[in-house]
Amino acid sequence: MTPTTPPPASRSRRPSATTAAAPTASPTRPPAPAAGAPSTAPTTEPTTVTAPIGRIPVIDVAPVLEGGRWPARAVVGEAVEVTATVFREGHDAVAATAVLVDPDGCDHTQVRMDLVNAGLDHHRADLVPDREGRWGLRVEGWSDPYGTWHHDATLKIDAGVDVELMLAEGAALLERAATRGGTAPEHARALQDAVTGLRDTRRPPQARLAAGTADEVKAALAAHPVREHVTASPTYPLEVQRRLALVGSWYEMFPRSEGATYDPQEHRWTSGTLRTAAERLPAIADMGFDVVYLTPIHPIGTTHRKGRNNSLTCEPGDPGSPYAIGSPDGGHDAIHPELGTFEDFDAFVADARAAGLEVALDLALQCSPDHPWVTEHPEWFTTRIDGTIAYAENPPKKYQDIYPLNFDNDPEGIYAEVRRVLQVWIDHGVTAFRVDNPHTKPLSFWERILADVAKDHPEVIFLSEAFTKPAMMHTLARIGFHQSYTYFTWRNTKEDLAEYLTEVSGPAAAYMRPSFWPTTHDILTPYMQHGGTAAFAIRAVLAATGSPTWGIYSGYEFVENVPRPGAEEQIDNEKYEFKPRDWAAAEEIGISRLLTDLNRIRREHPALQRLRGLTVHPTNDDATLCFSRRVTAAQSPTGVEDTVIVVVNTDPHHVREAVIELDLEALGLPTGPGTRFAAHDLLSGDTYPWHERPYVRLDPWKQCAHVLGVRQW
Repeated sequence: MTPTTPPPASRSRRPSATTAAAPTASPTRPPAPAAGAPSTAPTTEPTTVTAPIGRIPVIDVAPVLEGGRWPARAVVGEAVEVTATVFREGHDAVAATAVLVDPDGCDHTQVRMDLVNAGLDHHRADLVPDREGRWGLRVEGWSDPYGTWHHDATLKIDAGVDVELMLAEGAALLERAATRGGTAPEHARALQDAVTGLRDTRRPPQARLAAGTADEVKAALAAHPVREHVTASPTYPLEVQRRLALVGSWYEMFPRSEGATYDPQEHRWTSGTLRTAAERLPAIADMGFDVVYLTPIHPIGTTHRKGRNNSLTCEPGDPGSPYAIGSPDGGHDAIHPELGTFEDFDAFVADARAAGLEVALDLALQCSPDHPWVTEHPEWFTTRIDGTIAYAENPPKKYQDIYPLNFDNDPEGIYAEVRRVLQVWIDHGVTAFRVDNPHTKPLSFWERILADVAKDHPEVIFLSEAFTKPAMMHTLARIGFHQSYTYFTWRNTKEDLAEYLTEVSGPAAAYMRPSFWPTTHDILTPYMQHGGTAAFAIRAVLAATGSPTWGIYSGYEFVENVPRPGAEEQIDNEKYEFKPRDWAAAEEIGISRLLTDLNRIRREHPALQRLRGLTVHPTNDDATLCFSRRVTAAQSPTGVEDTVIVVVNTDPHHVREAVIELDLEALGLPTGPGTRFAAHDLLSGDTYPWHERPYVRLDPWKQCAHVLGVRQW
């Protein structure tokens, strides 16, 4: 539910992502708040940089959030791109090493960084953590005497200047490298052979130089370089979580609709139950989804209960909004009696796990007027001047059936109760929470409770449902939310999509993991209202390939696209009524088959399981979007290089034709006009002979997209 969501006009804007600031403060990990202590102050004291610059300056290290105030994020097996600016005075060669520190405080991996922009001294490397926990990363800058000698010797010997001196200096340097501790025997032999060659005065200078610059020498020094004046950056925090925090397919359902029946003679509905909802789980799993997400299953209030389509008039039998939580039957720690008992919920979780699904539950911190908290803790709400409790509003919208919590009157009491409620559901097998409107609660509350849950239950994942301004969305991610709903829902044109895909896969990928949803139970955009089946297919392809995490709302398979007049949501909205569906009929539409294919492709291709590594390729048509995702063997959890090209017709009403200008280097292919490769369509099974300027024709009603695996021709 989104009572505080900005109106559609504000949603249509395209705010830019907030990028993490350069480190300006000590990156020491902030102490955890004491049990029961309020968290209203910053988690670290304001600091200034006092450390000296160091012999080899190392600056602009990333990913670093607010100088290390919050950890950057990764999941097990994810390649973390580390970048830094490393330079020195004069002309001697300089290099850099990225170091990954494991949760035990030991150096786990050291990778020499690539110089990606010599003019700007930018270096990069990938680090891959292999288990969960609080890791660290740092960058070490160092003087590279071999690089300096290699450069100077090549120039001088070619010019006949200081020839013997340069060869002697090279021999002395490599002899030192060969005899130091830690050099592998095979590398030591290669270096000693080079020393012998450099000192062999019977050979011409160019041949002696070649001995000192041979590939075997470079390989030996790449494995164990000679490093001088080593200067390390601070060690910055990196939180490594389980894979589902980055990669997953979510399926949302209203349990009460599954198995609901209507008696036309009695004009009465009978609610579905958790047991009948569990019958739907095998079909959801068969479509390849990983998480089944339940809207609130708690008792629903009757005071000011909303009728169909948010009407103020509630007819007999109207079930009310599940977001109006609380009745005499209980509150957030209870189950609606019509849905069943905790025994039924435990059975649902067990059935889900047997099908390979995890269970996510909606966490909506708001109450109906009938919630036990209203009478037991009236101080938890805002009382107006006339003595009434303020209900939720997002003018001109009014939600008379919902009371928002006021976190300022008794923050400790609310905190303790919410933490208790979370524990109730975690103890019953919930491993993920979709958090309703977190941007309407204090960030200090979320920072504290997310850290507390992570300490005891690091497996539990929180998805932020905050369609709001960039600063709030990004800070929610920084302070601990694992995933975030995004503006993807309103990015529909080729230009908007290209810009947004580039944005979310850029620097913000170090902490904000986007979850792409074409629709939700609250949102049905004009694009989806008017685009028909083609629009639903197009948006499913974009969501499933544009982000490692995506989701659909139950009923997507039926292309439910009739809007409620004056609202950006469906008519006969499931929030306010039962909505059973004939799932067998969904097969005739074909969307469920597409969803199954997309989830299969995502599981088979590591490139689609990585947020970074996205490249947009130009096309000459204003509605044909092309982008690729690539993961190298070193970046892939499976150790397999993988590249996927996605070409989508974003126009649901017309056939589109285009020529694509492929960036072959970004695809991991040889550059040049003669390059040929096989583009295998993972949706249709067809294979096309492609080159750097392929032609495509996409019919939105028959084949709206190509999802292509790259193969050698």
